[in-house]
Amino acid sequence: MKFTIVIPTYNEAENLENLVEVLLALPLNISLLIIDDNSPDGTADIADLLAKKHETKLNIIVRPQKAGIGSAYVLGFRKAIELGADVIIQMDADFSHDPSNLLKMKDDLQSCDVVSGSRYIPGGSLDRDWPMWRKSLSTFGNLYARTILQTPVFDLTTGFRMWKRNTLEQMPLERIRSNGYSFQVEMIYIAYLLGFKVKEHPIYFANRQKGKSKMDFKIQVEAALRIWEIRWRYRDLRKKN
Repeated sequence: MKFTIVIPTYNEAENLENLVEVLLALPLNISLLIIDDNSPDGTADIADLLAKKHETKLNIIVRPQKAGIGSAYVLGFRKAIELGADVIIQMDADFSHDPSNLLKMKDDLQSCDVVSGSRYIPGGSLDRDWPMWRKSLSTFGNLYARTILQTPVFDLTTGFRMWKRNTLEQMPLERIRSNGYSFQVEMIYIAYLLGFKVKEHPIYFANRQKGKSKMDFKIQVEAALRIWEIRWRYRDLRKKN
């Protein structure tokens, strides 16, 4: 099977080269697709050099400006399918998601349609050095979304997922409107409403060691408000479920 990992980037120059080398060293048929939003720190230049080094293993798309993680993933998913991927993976560029988890997630995918890295099931956890208020906010955010959307998925906001090609091909990507971190919620909610089997795999979510986090309080508030919009937007699918 051909695995394509879609990685949106913005100012990840400190992490990208190391991440690419670690991912391509895994015992899987992996190719990488970098979607960079014209990072001012030169991330795209590094990706271009890596693409020349690894030839067919790495593709890069540079967008003219910062356009959001949601649209980056939708673009990446469509391109990955076009390039012939059997399995499409989404993950962060900052090592918050441990690449070694991909080997076990691959095995889980045999019995489901999408494997979702979860921090909120037994065996999963948040960075041990996070302050209690941050852990509480993250936990509450997921409980809040799960309660409103009434889904059995415990970690709705994780950005670490492995999709079967056939699953993404049946997802109405043209309906996706979330362009921030609520994109993760919207995608897994649609998958649930369409009847796809979601399996959660426990992960340890580590805080980034290099670079600056894109998450702030404003983004979290926006994501919380969009949960209601997502529930309303897919009321047609909810009635069928």
